Amino acid sequence: MAEKLVVISDMWGVKKGLWIASYFGYLQQYYDIAFYDCQQLGNVDVPVSTEENIHNAFVNGGIDTAVAHLLKIEKKPSHYLAFSTGGTVAYKAALKGLPAKSLTAVSSTRIRLEDQKPNIPLKLIYGEHDTFKPEMEWAKSLGVDLNIVPNFGHHLYTDEKIISQVCLGLLEKVTKKAV
Repeated sequence: MAEKLVVISDMWGVKKGLWIASYFGYLQQYYDIAFYDCQQLGNVDVPVSTEENIHNAFVNGGIDTAVAHLLKIEKKPSHYLAFSTGGTVAYKAALKGLPAKSLTAVSSTRIRLEDQKPNIPLKLIYGEHDTFKPEMEWAKSLGVDLNIVPNFGHHLYTDEKIISQVCLGLLEKVTKKAV
């Protein structure tokens, strides 16, 4: 039986998420994948879908709603792959007891505001030019490693080179044989 991988989109969900299909192409043979659209998870429904409106909806309750829904839905230990706001949702849910085997979070926007880290294996990936990435002082104070990718900004997770690297890391989790 394949390991379960829960994938959580960025704030745009499926509306601007064609890039997510590339992740599935790499991972679906090796993982049982559950996908969540971050907007649906957070009950975010704005009349005008601008970046500012969606961001405000998440900050003003959408993130907390998404965390609560994720905690209700996911009861078995799984690996998590999450992007931008989705990474924030998974990180906060893990702090509240989400049964996670690991979390790979790419460009997670608001974890820099947290003062704790979940007790699970974390892989936090950011572009060098991502204005939302945590400071190194934050990482040191919590004892987390930040993987900084040179010459990329916030949306590095949509780049095919980064997609293949992230997927390779996840595939190593399930293809390594116990010695």
